[in-house]
Amino acid sequence: MAHFPDTPGFTGVLRPVRFEGDIFDLEIEGDVPDQLHGSFHRVHPDAQLPPRFENDQFFNGDGMVSLFRFRGGKIDFRQRYAGTDKFRLEREAGHALFGAYRNPLTDDETVKGRIRGTANTNVIVHAGKLLALKEDSPALIMDPLTLETEGYTDWGGKMQGQTFTAHPKIDPATGNMCAFGYATKGLLTRDMAYYEISPAGELLRETPFEVPYYCMMHDFGVTEDYAVFHVVPIVSSRERLEAGLPHFGFDTTKPVWLGVLPRRGDARDMRWFRAPSTVFASHVMNAFNEGTKVHFDTPVAKNNMFPFFPDVHGAPFNPQEGQSFLTRWTIDMASNGEAFESVERLTDMFGEFPRIDDRYATRRHRHGWLLVSDFSKPYEGPGGRASGMVMNTIGHHDFESGAEKKWWAGPETIVQEPAFIPRTPDSPEGDGYLVALADNMVTNYSDLVILDAQRIDEGPIARAKLPFRLRSGLHGNWADESKLKPAA
Repeated sequence: MAHFPDTPGFTGVLRPVRFEGDIFDLEIEGDVPDQLHGSFHRVHPDAQLPPRFENDQFFNGDGMVSLFRFRGGKIDFRQRYAGTDKFRLEREAGHALFGAYRNPLTDDETVKGRIRGTANTNVIVHAGKLLALKEDSPALIMDPLTLETEGYTDWGGKMQGQTFTAHPKIDPATGNMCAFGYATKGLLTRDMAYYEISPAGELLRETPFEVPYYCMMHDFGVTEDYAVFHVVPIVSSRERLEAGLPHFGFDTTKPVWLGVLPRRGDARDMRWFRAPSTVFASHVMNAFNEGTKVHFDTPVAKNNMFPFFPDVHGAPFNPQEGQSFLTRWTIDMASNGEAFESVERLTDMFGEFPRIDDRYATRRHRHGWLLVSDFSKPYEGPGGRASGMVMNTIGHHDFESGAEKKWWAGPETIVQEPAFIPRTPDSPEGDGYLVALADNMVTNYSDLVILDAQRIDEGPIARAKLPFRLRSGLHGNWADESKLKPAA
């Protein structure tokens, strides 16, 4: 009999949902654009069984993949667990076998050495397959339409690294998937690798290198010429794991580095640039280079944004200093030193989960969107996300004009990460739609909202209404219908 802990990570708005099923032809309010043919996949952590430790992290839940399939103005819904090794072994045993988040020292002896991944962080279609991703493990392959799991991949036996990022990027010029892994040679190691995978799913490049110190390497940037890695001191150690502390903690005494690797180079070509101060930065909106100058856009906070990964020196969490603002870091590969050329704050919106029109990844972008915590608006819900943040708004920033627009979801609602859909395959940059889940925390229903991407302030043009509320998710992506089958 399942009995989940009476702790914040498993009760209230974070109570596990554990629902697998299909809904044909969702109820629609408004009109879904007829030309949208494709799929929006997203994923959330959702423990199938009570954890071994009642204070386990929200982020240790099993990956639950949601599929919204668009066809002819209608939307169907499907949801399935990602069939990781962890999921299958625990389902067979009938109880949890894997221990605390990112701590194999706490696992049952019967699963020592098995892949611990939960595939709960991001999902993206490439080479006709759905990749379900968690950065401490290889990529898990699923069917993008049935959501049946095929298993972990090492890309035909070619990949030597043990891990694959949850934030790959697709180069629009080549169709290659650009990715990386960290701790590629084992737990807590400084080893990393940069990967490129062809549109047909062939591993073309694996470039190993080392980072200055082990840390949570959650995201990165890719330009036409470079792969760019920000090293931020969300750190760990063997001592932390042995003491049963959260895997990661924030260390304000370590520097922040930006590593720039030529995409066709090797570790000898890597350049390291030191940020002017120690700050927090996680997700990346985009990166691009103009000659030797490399620009890297990321939300930056003065201090730790993650209360669940506390300060390693015991300092209390400071929510004011944990507010992040989209910032552009610029370095010059032609310079002789390690200093940043400039640091420019781009907006006063407190936000995270940044997105662009992905057809402009690796290149200078004009349009960007992000989830925003707008304190000027009332919030009447019972709680926010695992971080405590109430992200009640989507913001749009025009990098050319500086104009900004917002859509507030209402006093009872928080919003999950949006994704951009082009109006047509050849429409201008930013001409299209945003899709995002809007979760009403009072009625306990979720709607998939569709907004005009450059007129978000006008509100949704359509809502696909679910008869329940999905658990807070992390990331997701749109795939045009043409991408849902393997290339010939």
